[in-house]
Amino acid sequence: MTSAKEQFEKRLVQLKKDHEKLLNKKNKKVTRAYNGIYYRYKRPILTAEHAPLHWRYDLNPDSNPFLMQRIGVNATFNSGALYIDGKYLLMVRVEGWDRKSYFAVAESPNGIDGWRFWERPVTMPETEDPETNVYDMRLTQHEDGWIYGVFCSERKDKNAPSGDTSMATASGGIARTKDLADWERLPDFISHHGQQRNLVLHPEFVDGKYAFYTRPQDGFIEVGGGGGIGWALVDDVTKAEAPVEEIIDEKIYHTIKELKNGQGPAPIKTTKGWLHLAHGVRNCAAGLRYTLFMFMTDLEDPSKVIARPGGYFLAPEGEERIGDVSNVLFANGWICNENDEVFIYYASSDTRMHVATSTVDQLVDYCLNTPEDKGRSATSVQAINELIDKNAGKY
Repeated sequence: MTSAKEQFEKRLVQLKKDHEKLLNKKNKKVTRAYNGIYYRYKRPILTAEHAPLHWRYDLNPDSNPFLMQRIGVNATFNSGALYIDGKYLLMVRVEGWDRKSYFAVAESPNGIDGWRFWERPVTMPETEDPETNVYDMRLTQHEDGWIYGVFCSERKDKNAPSGDTSMATASGGIARTKDLADWERLPDFISHHGQQRNLVLHPEFVDGKYAFYTRPQDGFIEVGGGGGIGWALVDDVTKAEAPVEEIIDEKIYHTIKELKNGQGPAPIKTTKGWLHLAHGVRNCAAGLRYTLFMFMTDLEDPSKVIARPGGYFLAPEGEERIGDVSNVLFANGWICNENDEVFIYYASSDTRMHVATSTVDQLVDYCLNTPEDKGRSATSVQAINELIDKNAGKY
């Protein structure tokens, strides 16, 4: 009969073997139904099972003789992204079994597979008013020389009625770093237009100021009069306060963004303008449906929208529709490398991370030459008829 320690060692060997097998799995493009805009990939790139074993298990047979998982990981999603020295890096939102989220860096040599978490999750400094939860960090490599992490900082609503343990407030947390390991925490973003769960820093100064994409909303969940993607200029990022927020991409009735819309990652600069990836939310019989859409803004004035391709860019398909919060795609990170290849990192149903790939030229073409949503069934048919006429004799 094998001893308890021998059983422990045998199981540990198998755990390590299975984990390495998962981490080393290759990913493949899905060429079926390729739309000419982007490629999806067969496998998720990060799941809860990718989390390091030493984050989850006490590996000491004396204190954990049954080799139980002591700390659980529920999901890996909504990742910021950065490309440095040929390395593809994701700032992953990791959610534990306890529902608390934290940040952790995962690295890949090619942006597609081979993802491995760094040794430890991020130790994020707290403000004088510690938050309960942090999540959805956007990474921006700013021209001032710092890498900024902007994220949602969630706290229990101090004005909640006695016994109400669900009411929360959200503000824009801001931190900066040089290496993604050591962070300097700055004061939270001060908005005069409600709560902020969706804040993104523009990578360049605009009129000598720091520029933020905002999503002002009346409450923690309900946008109310918030209106859409906002634009705010800030004098000092170490005391970020925006008395004015101008809506540059509004929510619109009977569209993919009729309920909410928010900036995804920081935009990508091209010769023809800034490429933007955003999320739009609508309500339906199955609940809220989150999809991704794109638009472009002017190169000199990033607050001026110059192209709005109609409809969604990416929507949940197949197994992507299933998870903790179903029927959701969300993206807050993408990478453009030195070859103008674009890696779009998106989460499905608040559970796992995926990648889609394209190029700058393809995305610019998509934005500038895709018909805009004109708002009515009749105009949708008109756009199709115009394309049919253009294609006459070519099929």
